[in-house]
Amino acid sequence: MRGKFITFEGGEGTGKSTQLKLLSEYLAKKGLKSIPTKEPGGTDTGQELRRILVTGDKDKFDATAEALLYFADRHIHMVQKVWPALERGEWVLSDRFADSTVAYQYYGYDKRVSREDLDCLYKIAVGNFKPDLTLILDIDPQVGLARSFKKADTMAVKELRFEGRELAFHQRLRNGFLEIAAQDPQRCVVLDADKSIEDLHKDIVDVITERFKF
Repeated sequence: MRGKFITFEGGEGTGKSTQLKLLSEYLAKKGLKSIPTKEPGGTDTGQELRRILVTGDKDKFDATAEALLYFADRHIHMVQKVWPALERGEWVLSDRFADSTVAYQYYGYDKRVSREDLDCLYKIAVGNFKPDLTLILDIDPQVGLARSFKKADTMAVKELRFEGRELAFHQRLRNGFLEIAAQDPQRCVVLDADKSIEDLHKDIVDVITERFKF
């Protein structure tokens, strides 16, 4: 039986990586093998692309260059890691996927990449494949950014390239994720991330068990 592909989306500081780890542990208790991964950076090549994309000056390249790099990483990620795991019957939990590219490079920037171009890149990189479920963790950008900067204090490599953008960018980003969810309500579930880790985890487990009936 094919595994499930679940993606975690949202702006900065929403707690995606923490919740992904907790869900992986929950699935293990239920006897389901899952693979935590992320974009960019889910493969060895992706780690190199991640360093380029999330560190350094916020204006070192534009939205078009970013989109091309993200989709290059995405294709490698799918071919080398995601699709093989799903064929083995494993669940794949990804910290970000294509919705983030749309939110950041289309909704976030003033000089955006068109939806038509992003859809074309998606078709080239991923084909007709879509996640089985997308969890969009929603939070006020000011709260999320404060969390993100606090987390960065403990990191050897400061992945703060997007956090350095103006608050208006992050507000557009949040609205973009909510619009993406409204456009695809069967795939996307929006969850309030401004709560305790335990309460948010419970919300996620409720969605998972209801969606996949176990």
